[in-house]
Amino acid sequence: MPPLPGAVAEILESAYQIGSLTLNDRYVLMAAVLDESLNCSDRSAMDQLLNAIRLGYIRLTPA
Repeated sequence: MPPLPGAVAEILESAYQIGSLTLNDRYVLMAAVLDESLNCSDRSAMDQLLNAIRLGYIRLTPA
């Protein structure tokens, strides 16, 4: 099932504001990537998100 329209943008915005990604957020992002429904700007934003996680600006929370 593809994620709701706008869900990816909401999750990315929330992650930058709060500084963390929940497990549910990660599942929605994974579903969007596997569904191949991301447009170019969403893919670019997800690349930036992964970089922020790698650098420690955003952390992954268990729930």
